[in-house]
Amino acid sequence: MEREVDQWMRRMRRGEFAAAWELGDRMIESRRGARCYDKPRHEQFVWDGAPIEGKRVLVRCYHGLGDTLQTARFFPRVAALARSCTVWVQPPLIPLLRLQPEMPKLAPLHDGSPDVDFDVDIESMELAHLFRVTPEEAGDSVPYLRVEPRVTAAPQGHRRVGLIWRAGDWDPSRSIPFELLAPLFEVEGVTYVSLQREPAVTEPRMQLPAGCDDPIETARLMCGLDLVISVDTMTAHLAGALGLPAWILLPRDCDWRWMDDRDDSPWYPTARLWRQPQSRRWEPVVTAVAAALR
Repeated sequence: MEREVDQWMRRMRRGEFAAAWELGDRMIESRRGARCYDKPRHEQFVWDGAPIEGKRVLVRCYHGLGDTLQTARFFPRVAALARSCTVWVQPPLIPLLRLQPEMPKLAPLHDGSPDVDFDVDIESMELAHLFRVTPEEAGDSVPYLRVEPRVTAAPQGHRRVGLIWRAGDWDPSRSIPFELLAPLFEVEGVTYVSLQREPAVTEPRMQLPAGCDDPIETARLMCGLDLVISVDTMTAHLAGALGLPAWILLPRDCDWRWMDDRDDSPWYPTARLWRQPQSRRWEPVVTAVAAALR
C-alpha cells in the first residue's frame, strides 16, 4: 500500500497542489498532535493545523539551506498575519535574510530548544500548505531576495556563467563529475566562474574564487553574471530566489519540488530545468546544455 507521504509527493509532482493540501489535512488529523520527536528533525511533524492569525508564531527551519531559501518567500507573509513571528533559521543564512525588507525576527538554529515563546509552530516546508499555494501563484513573489551585484571581469563580448557541479555529499546522484563538463569549455565566448562552496578543481578556463561559504557573497557574485548553471543544491535555490536566469541540472529521479515532465518551475519562473534522460547519465544533459549555450 502506498504511504501517505508518497501519495503527497506524487500529487505535488503532478502539479495537483490542492489535492496534496487536502491529503496533508488528513495526515495532520490522523496524527492528532503527535510530533515524532524521536525522528531526525527533517522528518518531524511540527504544525498541527492551527491558524496563525494573531498568534505568536515560530517557524522552524529543519531542512537544508536550499529548502529554507525556497520557503523564505513566505516569511514576511507569516509576519503580516501573526501577532509576532520568529524564524529559527540556519546561522549562515541570517545575514542574507536580514538584508531583506519585511523579514521577521531571525534566531540562530541550534541543537537545543528555541528560547522563544510561541502559540503556534510550523516547519518552513509546511508553509506552502498553510497558505494552500497553487502552481499559478507559487512564483509570484520572485525575486524575494535582493543584494548588490559584484561584477566578474571577463573579456569583452564574453558571457559570464556561474557553475555549480557538486551538491552535498548526502546525495551523490545530484553531483556531476567535473570531467563530464568538458563540452561546456568548448563553447566560445563564455567566461566561467566557479560558485562551489569550496575550491574543487584547477581549470585555466574558469575563474575560481576561493571557496565561498558566505551566501551573501555567493549571491553578489551570481547577480554579476549572465547565467547560473547549477545542480540541485542550495545555489540553485539562491539563483531562483534572486530571480536570475538559472539552468538547473537534475538527475532522473529528482526531488518532488521539480515536478515531472517539465522544463520550467512554478517556484522559480526564471529557471530552466535540464533532466537526465536515463538514470546516472549526465553526458546527454551536458551536451544539450553546451548546444544551448552556443
